[in-house]
Amino acid sequence: MLPEPTTAPLVEVVDERLRGVRLLLKRDDLVHPDIPGNKWRKLKHNLAPARAAGRVLTFGGAHSNHIRAVAAAGVEHGFETIGVIRGEEHLPLNDVLAFATACGMELTYLDRATYRRKGDPDVLATLDRRFGPYHLLPEGGSNELGVRGCREIIAELPDFDVVCCPCGTGATLAGLALGLGPRQSAVGFAVLRGGFLPEAVRGFTGGHGGWEVDERYHFGGYAKVPPELDEFAEEFTRRHAVPVERLYVAKMLYGVYARAAAGEFKPGTTVVAVITG
Repeated sequence: MLPEPTTAPLVEVVDERLRGVRLLLKRDDLVHPDIPGNKWRKLKHNLAPARAAGRVLTFGGAHSNHIRAVAAAGVEHGFETIGVIRGEEHLPLNDVLAFATACGMELTYLDRATYRRKGDPDVLATLDRRFGPYHLLPEGGSNELGVRGCREIIAELPDFDVVCCPCGTGATLAGLALGLGPRQSAVGFAVLRGGFLPEAVRGFTGGHGGWEVDERYHFGGYAKVPPELDEFAEEFTRRHAVPVERLYVAKMLYGVYARAAAGEFKPGTTVVAVITG
């Protein structure tokens, strides 16, 4: 069974570069070896409908940690999994897709133009005819049940002023925002460019405020890891003995440090950064 998320520790970072900001890391990357961080959170409440349907169909890129996590969850919880992968098939499979198929996931591929329309009725109808019935899980696990799981993070935190997370689809930020108390706020650091995240978060939160998307630290887009970001992550690991995942977590931590240096997080502010895996 998946471990309870309360097993994820909080780690305080002491670093003069934070200019008096107190930084706590929520180590959600440690909750499960194959289903870490926000992947666990988003899947938690999707497990019941997945088991009821007996099969899950979901979407992701060829290096998607979400695809990997869903495949692992299918093994642990006894439902079939189908991964709809963006782009063309490439053999041999990379490590993520090889792991997924080893877990029994069936892979199918959509060209990039069709993948961009993956939510359109005609595309879903084609998938239904081939694979249905199934529990449909959006890319990244970002549905109302996924947001509900992410909201539960707030109850596990000590008193704080700002909670931060990396942002890919917006569901984790939406969940955090919905759990905020008075005088608390949430910041999501976009890991890709495009400007669509605020609308996505609003779709989950409605008129609930207290959150923002910071789009200054995506470093050129998804999977872009220039030397400056890589060096920052390496130094962070040397100083604090915390491994830093590059595509998501490094961009968030870089943004937290940049905001502290610029005075956007005032000295004495308690910031919690959710390490999503």
